[in-house]
Amino acid sequence: MITTAQQHQRAHPSPARYVAIALILSVITLVEVGVVYTDGLRSALLPILLVLSATKFAMVAMFYMHLRFDSRLFSALFVGGILLTSAILVALMSLFRVFFA
Repeated sequence: MITTAQQHQRAHPSPARYVAIALILSVITLVEVGVVYTDGLRSALLPILLVLSATKFAMVAMFYMHLRFDSRLFSALFVGGILLTSAILVALMSLFRVFFA
């Protein structure tokens, strides 16, 4: 009979999966740097960086903090937190006319 501890232990990814996730995070970081230095993307710089940063945050939280394998409540708290923070950030940037500079 398989216990829940054994099921939980099997659910974790292999070291190769962690390396693949690290490579994906590195590629996203390179894209972020490329976006900053591309003059044609100046008007969309902030939204692009917000989406890329939120993606990296979610990947780190879900895999390296093992939230993907824990209760969905923890995932909802982290994802809800990043969504709330992003909404507040965009609202403050709009309030202080950062987008219209």
